Amino acid sequence: MKLESLLNLPTPVRRALLIAGDMLAVLVAVWASFAIRVGEWWPDLLPDVAWLFPLAVVIVIPTFAAVGLYRPILRYADESLLYTILFGASAGVLLMMAVWVLAGDGLWLRSFWLICWLVLMALVGGGRLLLRRFLRRRFRRAAVRTPAIIYGAGEAGAQLVNALRYSAEFEPVVFVDDNPQLWGSIVWGLKVRAPTKLPRLISKHQAQLILLALPSTPHRRRREILESLAGLPVRVMDLPTLAELTSGARRIDEFREIDVADILGRDSIQPNAALLQARVSGKVVMVTGAGGSIGAELCRQILPLQPRRLVLFERSEYALYAIEQELHAMLTNMAQSHSPGSDSTSMPGEGGVELIPLLGSVAHRRRLQAAMEQFEVQTVYHAAAYKHVPIVEHNPIEGVQNNVFGTWRAAEAAIAAGVETFVLVSTDKAVRPTSVMGATKRLAELILQGLAGEGVATCLCMVRFGNVLDSSGSVAPLFRAQIRQGGPVTVTHPDVERYFMTIPEAAQLVIQASALAQGGEVFLLDMGEPVRIFDLARRMIHLSGLTVRDDEHPDGDLEIQFTGLRSGEKLREELLIGTNDLPTEHPMIRRAREQSLPWPTVQDCLERLAAASRNFDYPAVRAILREAVAEYQPENGIEDWVWQAGKADAVTLPGRV
Repeated sequence: MKLESLLNLPTPVRRALLIAGDMLAVLVAVWASFAIRVGEWWPDLLPDVAWLFPLAVVIVIPTFAAVGLYRPILRYADESLLYTILFGASAGVLLMMAVWVLAGDGLWLRSFWLICWLVLMALVGGGRLLLRRFLRRRFRRAAVRTPAIIYGAGEAGAQLVNALRYSAEFEPVVFVDDNPQLWGSIVWGLKVRAPTKLPRLISKHQAQLILLALPSTPHRRRREILESLAGLPVRVMDLPTLAELTSGARRIDEFREIDVADILGRDSIQPNAALLQARVSGKVVMVTGAGGSIGAELCRQILPLQPRRLVLFERSEYALYAIEQELHAMLTNMAQSHSPGSDSTSMPGEGGVELIPLLGSVAHRRRLQAAMEQFEVQTVYHAAAYKHVPIVEHNPIEGVQNNVFGTWRAAEAAIAAGVETFVLVSTDKAVRPTSVMGATKRLAELILQGLAGEGVATCLCMVRFGNVLDSSGSVAPLFRAQIRQGGPVTVTHPDVERYFMTIPEAAQLVIQASALAQGGEVFLLDMGEPVRIFDLARRMIHLSGLTVRDDEHPDGDLEIQFTGLRSGEKLREELLIGTNDLPTEHPMIRRAREQSLPWPTVQDCLERLAAASRNFDYPAVRAILREAVAEYQPENGIEDWVWQAGKADAVTLPGRV
């Protein structure tokens, strides 16, 4: 029978062959025990103890089966297999000794039993280890595996190598670690080398991949490591985060693309737990735009804070369905991890939080007010908005309806329903805007500031931040997709810069701002230095194991193309209109009170804006926006005919779909 046919036999047949081999090992162990003890190949006493041979098989083989020796799949068996063999062999020999004593022969030739145990362990244990090694080597030769270098020889790296032993995709070849004390040591059969030897190691092992096994390393240190790897001809991938590993969301061998937060090198800003809970825990919270990037993350951050009820308000049925299903799964996990002996007060719904999914538009004030009153909403996070600059630029009236009137109606509904706190999610594009989107968001801020000046009972505030990493429309997922497709990678301008923050940071800032608010303020996050988008694109290309094609490197893999600033875009964004910002209880959050308009003036602009929008009077809409938002400076002459269309808000531009 060919080896391939033997290895492909059904499991019961292969198990029967193992049992047959163990029976032979038992017989050899009994014979060897007498031969070694007496010092003869065929001792004269063997005929007198021949009954011991079948007895040994009858005792030892069932003992092996009872301890589970025939259950593991040999290629995937770990070191616990040796403990099973040790236990089974020891139990089998002890039972044989007991039968021998009961037969009336005492413990004659006592060393015989020790020799029998040692030989049995050697034959059964050694045979299985050799067979396992053979099967694994054969599997590795049969599979086309990518040689990979593991960066990080700590606990995560060791677990990764152990997991990759059974992988058909990757073959770990060597460790690299920053710790000089580990250099030269061996972990799971792989040597640990210094990072300075990476170019030689890549060439020697023909490695195509570096796997970062550094789940707890700060972002700043990770950025330094990534910069040192950027020039190497290999792809760099990362392990799941500690949170993903501990929650069971990912396995250690489920790699992911390098987190853009690591490339930027800014450590996440830690939230203040007391501020997070102040307006959420035990309260009824509503999130508008709950299915969007920021709205959905707000819901994820709010849920563990145990609100009494979470109202999800969303106009997209699918987005509402998706976030509701995700939150129900979170609630189920929370309920399962909740201690049965806890004396905490039980709340409605799974996990102690009642979820209320509501379909609707924020432009419908009566719908919003009825929902807020019926469910006794105390805190509103208003994340519903159109945010993509070019789309809103081409659909200005829809942008006004959602961003301006949606905020106005939502704020009015909150005031009428007696909501305690209303927080608007704003953007740095509202500062000296050049786009319709920025102007509408600034006008939304003016609405809240004007209403707050009227002394309403509801605390109205707004939170302003920069670009959110990996949100819908962000450059990071766009660059990843373009790199996977073979390029080109498109950047609007070589000097364009943006502030960045992570989605969890953005959501936490919004939640904390609601606790800090007194009414009418703008809250900002200290986001560090702005990032040049061109540099971000280059780093992402390099960390994918590719090179940039330019004049100096005509043979590079991917080209970066400059498409020009889109309508309404600026080279650099700002977070403050003035310079009057003050510290808050959180060291990384600032509070600002900016110049605003009295409510009657804002209300007059809104009424005229509503009339112009109903008539599709684009020039009037733009004129009113410029009047209300004094800093608004639209780009003159660029696609100006869109404003003159007057018939449809979604105009197909020449050369665009």
